[in-house]
Amino acid sequence: MKTLYDVQQLLKKYNIFVHLGKRLWDIELMAIELDHLYEAAVVDHDTYLRAKMVLEREHRVEERHEKQTGGK
Repeated sequence: MKTLYDVQQLLKKYNIFVHLGKRLWDIELMAIELDHLYEAAVVDHDTYLRAKMVLEREHRVEERHEKQTGGK
């Protein structure tokens, strides 16, 4: 699992579709949904950690982008 798309596909397997209209919000909600899947023992520890790392990286990138563009 290396990209945000990979995390989206993982969530899609469990009928979780996230689209709030703002990429940063999407990433945050995906992280919450992933936490819920892990807490329910639906995804294993390794998958959870790899997906969390992707989401954290994408969150940092998006925050930097918003800072540079003024939130647009």
